[in-house]
Amino acid sequence: MFGFVGPNGAGKTTTMRIVMGVLEPDAGEVRWGGERLDFGVRRRFGYMPEERGLYPKMGVRSQLTYLASLHGVDAPEASADRWIARLGLAERADDRVEELSLGNQQRVQLAAALVHEPEVLVLDEPFSGLDPVGVDVLSGVLGDYAATGVPVVFSSHQLDLVERLCEAVAIIKDGRLVASGTVEDLRGPGTKVVREVIERPTLADLFREAIK
Repeated sequence: MFGFVGPNGAGKTTTMRIVMGVLEPDAGEVRWGGERLDFGVRRRFGYMPEERGLYPKMGVRSQLTYLASLHGVDAPEASADRWIARLGLAERADDRVEELSLGNQQRVQLAAALVHEPEVLVLDEPFSGLDPVGVDVLSGVLGDYAATGVPVVFSSHQLDLVERLCEAVAIIKDGRLVASGTVEDLRGPGTKVVREVIERPTLADLFREAIK
């Protein structure tokens, strides 16, 4: 799991939109597995945009089944039902999205990103607006998916959550990378036992230092 953090306006959402082909970069290119990204590669990705893109008057199960079909999933309804169950939405599966709470809509949006079993997940502020239960559910699902070997890249303003979940982090400011690596690498070795045990900097400390 890879955390992508930075202050408002740093370029997190823009970067993710470039990765997914929503925006064209002014320069450079994005590669995955040695390939330059094109539609064929991107359709194997799962994407959760900051502005949620669900059909509000469509039922949860029918919507996820439809999206799975668009991705060419062999058994789209079975895939939809699997993620509905995994995300704790079984009792709301036949409800319209507009009838759900914000937290449950977030769960459906994540299911939409996962329903075709993507080989990469790109998530823009997936925990925004969630209560602690919702955060636990989503972080558990993402952790399990990452454990299968699938990279999960997500942005978040909740630095304690990024620190707890992620193996590595990138910090950007004004569209430029200012720090990248594992949290432990970014903290650096302590010079004294007391520093290592008591005064180890948090990700929030590193973030404040990096964006000065």
